Amino acid sequence: MIELQPKQWTEFTKQHGVHYVYFYTPLCGTCQLATKMLKVVSEALDVNIFSCNLNFIPEKARQYEIESVPCLTIWRDGTIIEKIYAFHSVQHLYEIIKRYE
Repeated sequence: MIELQPKQWTEFTKQHGVHYVYFYTPLCGTCQLATKMLKVVSEALDVNIFSCNLNFIPEKARQYEIESVPCLTIWRDGTIIEKIYAFHSVQHLYEIIKRYE
């Protein structure tokens, strides 16, 4: 996973195509498990998943209406098209991301 820094947001939102951003906080136990799951999916599908620590950019949580962490967002052409809060299994995440690849 590639950590998306606060100063990179403007450029990120100008990108075209489908991208994945995983919002988390470091002390969230569920986030730690979700991180491991996403790493497996990312390697299996050979896709880049950006990660973003919400402790550093709380304004983005409000702007993008991130209700809780962990949250995987799927972006198309700079706009969120789907938010996933339930990380049931690696297979579940694999199937969701595979739909966009």
